[in-house]
Amino acid sequence: MGEFEEVAEGIFQVGGSDLSDPSDAAVYAVACSSGIVMIDCGAGRSPTAIVENMEEARLDPETITTLVLTHCHVDHIGSVEFFRKNYGCSVVAHELDADAIESGDPSLTAARWYNTRLPKTVVDVRLKKEHEIMTCGADELHCLHTPGHTPGSIAAYMDRKGSRILFGQDIHGPFSREFRSDIGQWRDSMEKLIDLGADILCEGHFGIYRSRERVERYIRSYLDRYAGQ
Repeated sequence: MGEFEEVAEGIFQVGGSDLSDPSDAAVYAVACSSGIVMIDCGAGRSPTAIVENMEEARLDPETITTLVLTHCHVDHIGSVEFFRKNYGCSVVAHELDADAIESGDPSLTAARWYNTRLPKTVVDVRLKKEHEIMTCGADELHCLHTPGHTPGSIAAYMDRKGSRILFGQDIHGPFSREFRSDIGQWRDSMEKLIDLGADILCEGHFGIYRSRERVERYIRSYLDRYAGQ
């Protein structure tokens, strides 16, 4: 039996350590009139579980058009080629992480941390601006460059039914020279996310946070934690 969590109308968490595989970061599916946009896709060990979860949520994986990669770490992107091969989706990432994704560098992709390797992965669309908008039928998915955790980290947000939903993967870090992390850039990125006034935060490993107050409190808790570093 598939497992999923509904975030908002037409938006579901369909993967993660409790939903698909212990090594998976959170995976979100956004149903639009033109098809499904996925935010990340898990570590690559159980992509079929993600598909089953989508089907349980009454989402048709055959309609996946786009896979947005929030950054280059394998727990978020290891299933890219499974979804590309099976469903023909376009893969989107920021240009500052795209080379690491395509080369499969074991340090930059954190594959060494997971005792695995990233299969050959192609990025079809390289984001280059600080703010780019993807049209998804009648919806708009905003992609923001939020460096810090990695050079090419991005966050995405969408307004739906009066609520702003923010996909802010790995707000919590971690930070490592091995990833080319930059704490100063990360602080600026977090302030940018707070300024969005999101009603719902879909985080990469620690779940879904609802209400603007709780979203801001969550982000600020990490700013406080890393103060002075």
